Parts: sequence; structure tokens; C-alpha cells
Amino acid sequence: MSNDGLLYDVGKFFSDKVNRLGPNPQGADYNSPESQFVRFDQLMKLLPPVEHSFSLIDYGCGYGALAHYMRQKGYQFDYQGFDISEAMIQHALQQKPAGVNWKFFAQESDLTPADYTIACGVFNVKLAADSKAWQSLILETFGKIAKLSKKGFSFNMLTNYSDADRMAQRPDLYYGDALFFFDYCKRNFSRNLALLHDYNLYDWTILVRM
Repeated sequence: MSNDGLLYDVGKFFSDKVNRLGPNPQGADYNSPESQFVRFDQLMKLLPPVEHSFSLIDYGCGYGALAHYMRQKGYQFDYQGFDISEAMIQHALQQKPAGVNWKFFAQESDLTPADYTIACGVFNVKLAADSKAWQSLILETFGKIAKLSKKGFSFNMLTNYSDADRMAQRPDLYYGDALFFFDYCKRNFSRNLALLHDYNLYDWTILVRM
């Protein structure tokens, strides 16, 4: 299956989910608000302190939860959200607070480069895709994200270090090898990386500073 075919299936999955469950963590395939916020906190370690303004791309923005969370934390930012699910984008536009200039796009070509890009949960749901094909898609996506990011980007994945007694690996999800992806980013994008795997969830986060 082509990358376009893989992405179409994933977009349909998330559109169906948010239309059924609504614009909330469950509608974006998170277990709870708490686990969503923990992941946001790790990815946001890439960003400057709240008193510094910056521009941000939320790559795989869903219904815009990250933008709302950052606003609550007091960040000052210019925001672009992109998602392959048009239903997610519609929910994001409906949830957008009055008076903010957040932009949401369903076409990646509409994005313009920003200081930072955050990709939360983008690579987790592969559905029936072959793992090697999905890994190839991930690496291709890294190249796109890097071109859009002036100062750095961060992303997360489910971990392949799973506890068999507590979490059986599901065939529709992708469990990434943190060491492989750390090495790939180190060799291709920047010498300045951080790997975070210490926050008690079954995933990890990489920060790439460019």
C-alpha cells in the first residue's frame, strides 16, 4: 500500500473516532486527560520559557488540545495546527477560543515554517500497515518536519520496551525502537538531542534541537 493509502486509512480512523466520541482525549485515542497532559509536558520541554514568544507547528494536532494546554500554561505563541483528519480540523475550529489567531489546516502544503514543531501520538496507530512500511513513512515524515522547523522538533512513540505482564503489544499499533530513532535523528538532523523515557508511560519522547 502507498503512503497515501496508509494515511487515508489512519485519517478515516481518527475522523470516525472523534465524530463518535467527541473532541476529548478518548476521541483522539488517549486513555485519559492525565496521560495526554503528561505527554504534552515531555514534548514541550523543547520550547523556550513561557516569557519568550515563538512560532509552533502542531503536527497531527487533532482537535487542538495542545494549543489549549499551552495557552493555559501561559505560553505566547503563533500557532499552526495540521491534521490529516478533516473531522479533527473541523472540531479544532469549533473549539478555538475567540480572539486567538490559531490556524488549522488539513493540507500539509498550507503550513509555513515555524520555530518549533511538536508531533504528539502521530506515529502510534498503523492499523494493518506492515511495520517496515510504517517505519519508512515515519522517516519520510521526519524529513518533512525538519524542513518546517527552524529551531527544533519533538515527537513521541509507543515503546518497544513493553512489560508483557501488563501490556500486550497490539498489532494495529506501532512500537518504536527509541535507540534506532535517536540514532537516525542524530545522524540526519542535529547533534543536540534528548531522549526521555522516564515518565511512567509506555512511550518515549525525543527532542531535536537544530
